[in-house]
Amino acid sequence: MIISHTHPLYKEHQKQMLKESRYNGAYYYSCDIVKYIIPNVQTDRKWITVRIPELNEDLSHSIVFIHNNRNPNYYEYLKNYKDCIMVCSQKHTADNLSFFGKTVVLPLSVNIDSVKKYYRANKDRDIAFAGRRIKITNRVPATADILTDMPQTRLIQAMAHYKKIYAVGRTAIQAKILGCEIGMYDSMYPDPNVWKIIDCLDAAKMLQDILNEIDGVKNESNQ
Repeated sequence: MIISHTHPLYKEHQKQMLKESRYNGAYYYSCDIVKYIIPNVQTDRKWITVRIPELNEDLSHSIVFIHNNRNPNYYEYLKNYKDCIMVCSQKHTADNLSFFGKTVVLPLSVNIDSVKKYYRANKDRDIAFAGRRIKITNRVPATADILTDMPQTRLIQAMAHYKKIYAVGRTAIQAKILGCEIGMYDSMYPDPNVWKIIDCLDAAKMLQDILNEIDGVKNESNQ
């Protein structure tokens, strides 16, 4: 079973919650998880790639991707299910969620080939912020262009023109692939080196190794 960004409840939730922007990082990450990671991982577990707490489904024995690093209580509902593995991109998130069940750390990843084809060696623009407008802080220069509310491909094409991009998460990774310097504006992530360029297919291999270790230990304990 795969519960992803295509689920009707998720689509309805997005309509209600994303009043500022239709284009959400968790949505695009889910797209890549479904396309590149799930087909390349062998497991009998269910896959939950988005947050839908009101599901009338038994989510036990699931792999759950966590997208919110600031509010771990968003995922408290997962403690009602057995044998879930919560996949977090940051160690501090995994630590905060460990009360609700098993957590693992899997770095954020992107499909590198789909980004690097927009690389431009000659940057003809200086500075931009890329992300949701509500997240802009005073660390973003007032002179920065604002790249927001764009489909992912158009955002990547736009970022390719800039020498420096203020961004976090997968957007920062994409900007690095495009040859941009990363400007840090979020106090949670003061070091741009936290964003490693990792391909989704490599992330799938990492996750497979993690699952093999977890389920191997579990299987041995049941013998």
